[in-house]
Amino acid sequence: MMTTIDTNEFKKSLEKELATLEKELNTVGRINPNNPKDWEPVQGESEPDLADTNEVADKIEQYEGNTAILKQLEIRANEVNSALKKIKEGSYGICEVSNEPIEIERLRANPAARTCLKHMEVSLD
Repeated sequence: MMTTIDTNEFKKSLEKELATLEKELNTVGRINPNNPKDWEPVQGESEPDLADTNEVADKIEQYEGNTAILKQLEIRANEVNSALKKIKEGSYGICEVSNEPIEIERLRANPAARTCLKHMEVSLD
């Protein structure tokens, strides 16, 4: 389904956001060697001294923090990649619930939007 939206502005915005997300993802994780579409959190730079319980606790806390950050970044990166795929396929800007055009203001606020304003609260998972 083709839209009448000029997708160039959104494509540039999405590509810029994706580059930023990937840079941020690299600070808290690494690509899973068994699944290149998946990211895994990393512990930190150095191995903790196992005799120092405070150091071990700090590393665990850092790992858990990286896991939470990574999950949010990965979700957004997947949303951006999905929007870029839709641009390529010619289906960008169409609500996944109603098949109606997504409001241009909504796309400007969130270029990776999957639904129109009316359906933005609908769970698509």
